[in-house]
Parts: sequence; C-alpha cells; structure tokens
Amino acid sequence: MAAFVDRVTLHATAGNGGHGCVSVRREKFKPLGGPDGGNGGNGGDITLVVDAQTTTLLSYHHLPHRTAGNGEPGRGDNRHGKNGETLRLSVPDGTVVKDADGNILADLVGEGAEYVVAHGGVGGLGNAALASPKRKAPGFALLGIPGEHADVVLELKTVADIALVGFPSAGKSSLIAALSAARPKIADYPFTTLVPNLGVVQAGQMRYTVADVPGLIPGASQGKGLGLEFLRHVERCAALVHVLDCASLETDRDPLSDLEAIENELAAYSVEPTSEQQAEDLIPLHERPRLIALNKTDLPDGTEMADMVREQLEERGYRVFDVSALAHQGLDPLKYAMGELVEESRARQVPVEASPVVTIEPKVRRKGGRPEEFTLRREERNLKPLFRIRGIKPEKWVAQTDFTNDEAVGYLADRLHRLGVEDRLFSDGARPGDTVVIGDDETGVVFDWEPTISTGSEVLSGPRGSDLRMEQTSRPTRGEKRKEYEDLKAARAGVRAEMDEERRSGLWTDYDSETQN
Repeated sequence: MAAFVDRVTLHATAGNGGHGCVSVRREKFKPLGGPDGGNGGNGGDITLVVDAQTTTLLSYHHLPHRTAGNGEPGRGDNRHGKNGETLRLSVPDGTVVKDADGNILADLVGEGAEYVVAHGGVGGLGNAALASPKRKAPGFALLGIPGEHADVVLELKTVADIALVGFPSAGKSSLIAALSAARPKIADYPFTTLVPNLGVVQAGQMRYTVADVPGLIPGASQGKGLGLEFLRHVERCAALVHVLDCASLETDRDPLSDLEAIENELAAYSVEPTSEQQAEDLIPLHERPRLIALNKTDLPDGTEMADMVREQLEERGYRVFDVSALAHQGLDPLKYAMGELVEESRARQVPVEASPVVTIEPKVRRKGGRPEEFTLRREERNLKPLFRIRGIKPEKWVAQTDFTNDEAVGYLADRLHRLGVEDRLFSDGARPGDTVVIGDDETGVVFDWEPTISTGSEVLSGPRGSDLRMEQTSRPTRGEKRKEYEDLKAARAGVRAEMDEERRSGLWTDYDSETQN
C-alpha cells in the first residue's frame, strides 16, 4: 500500500544552455564564406503542475533530486541546438511551495495550476548571430548559461470546505463514509486514520467537500500524536465540525472535556497565510464557524450522554446535532447545516477580476547604460580598493564569455562599456590597475581594470579569435620596473667605463690639450 507523504524537500536543477558554435562557411573558391555557427539550445525548466490524479508527494520522498534536460550546442551551417526537455512534475491540489527559509513561493490550487521551480539556462549565440558590419567574421561564440538550482519544500494542504475534527475513534471516518461516497479505512482502535480523507457531499443544490482529519490529542499543536502533521490540512476549510464521542468507554473522557481539549489545540495552532491579502483577512481555526456532532447516539449510553451535554453546548453558542454514523440517523440536518456555512463562506469571497491588458509603449533608446541595470559598490581588500559590480546583465555576460578567447574578452569589454560600467568606474574614483569584481565572491570574475581595453572598441582587425587590444603590453609589476631600472643603470655604467678606458689608452684626447700644442 502506498504511503501518504504531505511534506518533502525537492532539489530541482534546471537544464544548462548549450554553447554557441564557431564556424565559417566553406565553399569552392570561397575559403571564407562568412560565419555560419548556430546558437545553442535553451535548457529545460522544472515546472510543478497540479494533477487531480496525484494525491500524495510520495514520489518526491523517494526521488527528491530532479534534473531537466540540457540544451544541445549549436552546429555549423546555421544549425541551432535543440532545446532541453522541460520536466513537468505532478503535485496534488493544494500544494504549497516554500523556500529553505520557510517563505511561501507559490500556492498551487486548482487543476492545471503551474509554477516554475527552476528556469533553464539560456543558450549561447553562435558567431553567425554575433556578426555585425564592424565584426564581420567573429572568431568566438557565447557560452550557454547554467540552469538554476533550487531547494524547495513542498507541503500539501487539503482543499476542502468542511473539516471533521475530534479525538481518535470518535467516528469521523464513519461519518464521512455515511455522508459521501468516500470509503476510508474504519476500525476500532486509535489512529485508524493515517491520511486525510476527502468526500463530496450533496445537500440539495449545494455541493461541497468534507475532509476527515486524523485524530487529535492534547498537545497536537506541539507535535504530539499525528496532529502537528495534519493540522495544516484544516487551514483551508471554511468551517469545522466537532465530532464528539458520546459512548466512549474511557472513564476520564466526556464530550465537554474532549471539546475543550480540541479547541485548545486549534487555538494554539498558527495558521500560515499564503499571500499578503489573505494575511489581512486570515481567520484563526478556533474563530471559524463550528458545528457539534454528537456521535453514537444510537447506543443507550450515547443517548443519555447527549441529553446531559446538549444544553451546556447550546449555552456556549454551538449548534448541536445528534447523529449516528453507523445507523445513518440525524445526517440530513447536519448535512444541510454544513451546506449553509459553505454557502455563506463562498458568498463572502471576493471574485477575482481578470487583469486588464497592459500595452507597453516602446521607449527611446538612450546612449550609455542605465543606472538601474547594475550597481557598483566600493570595498576594500588587503588595504587596497576593490570595486564590485552586481546586476543581471553584467553577471549574465560574464557567464557567457569564454575567457580563453581574446576576442570574446574584448566583446565583453565592449558590452560593459556600452552599459556604462566604464563611466561609473571613472566617476567613482577607480584607477588603472584597481581590482574589479563582477558577481559574488564564489562565482564572480576578478580582473585588474584597464580602461584602454574598452576605449579601443573599434579596433577589431586581426586574426579570428584574437583582439589587438589584448596584445597591448600590460602594466609592468614593481619587480619588472625595478629590473628595467637596474638594467638601464648597468648599461649606462658599462658605456661610461668603456669611454674611460678609451681615454686612458689615448684613442682620443682633450680639446684643450690640442689647442695648446
């Protein structure tokens, strides 16, 4: 028998984007026919989809690591790589997606609801797509971006209108079986119900769903018994029905004490909102409409106990119904009373209006970068200045760059220059040779800033895969400068010694001595 799992941790890894291709078309009598490298395919996404046939998260308990397909690399002759296959994972209706810190990312309710857990990486452009009037035959291509990795927690919260709550063996499973076509497991021992059971009830023209929640005991809100695991299944219910056992064989229990114990657990449980709007209108469990079902009144002891406690329950403001799930007695009044509560709850719900279509007018493209596209922060490391650049565009461009190809590095410098990084570095006081980091400390790229690289963005002649700006001499280190200075001093000393030797040997004389003779 398949186990019921309503909380799992899913490790989702989307597919990587394929690399772009570097290729040149070759035809007879045309050794360089132009670039024809194709683009890499996009990596596949990982998407959660609500499926009515899925009732548990058991499959993700056994296989928590899921990976989507990678995009294929591009090929020559303008053949683009195939996109990676998107992985669609079926989840039950009412699944809540949270991050590792417990923040709600999505609340999947309704057949077909979807949420993308991890997005696939974008494929890199081939050299055919990178060609331009100034760069007619690029000798490089862009790399594919790795897919996203996400560790999320999936929690199942049953979607039902009415929840039956009560002590173990109070008759909740028998009651839902009598009210609907559900056939839960029924037995005379504690914790028979190990999974929430759902049943559809028809009361006249009103149709609603009822959930049989596993039995609660004192301390359930703190994790005792099975209550903490299944109290979340009550959160979505509009109303509650207390099923009280009027024929309990335990001497220390009676319907009133059972009701007080369950009410205390409902009050101690904190309902988790699924959105900011729901947080404002959130109703705690112990403040929601509640009905009392005095069960097992077909027995003599049950009838006597119901007569004793009915007046006290009505004085507390409860609507009380005498029922017998086994003998099918008193079910219709309870069924119609639950339908009234569901109808009132549905009437209070504000219908969601369709979002209007928004037309976005194109904006005039401005020269240079926009400040909102990246941020630049000055830091200090080893008593030296460090400039950190963060932003979606620059970090994406760095991930797409093949740093073993000088032309690709020059292309990255051009893109950063057009974005406005060069001007921001100048305005923030950066000097040639200062350390610049694009990204975080783990995946970022560190380099020494050389403004001459970006200012010569039009110097693109040279062999494919090279960039003349990369061939410029780099700034010499202190050791190199010291060695150059010492070599110059030694050369000058050698010339001076040679001239003195020639003077002493008489190869040349002073001008004054010749005039005196």
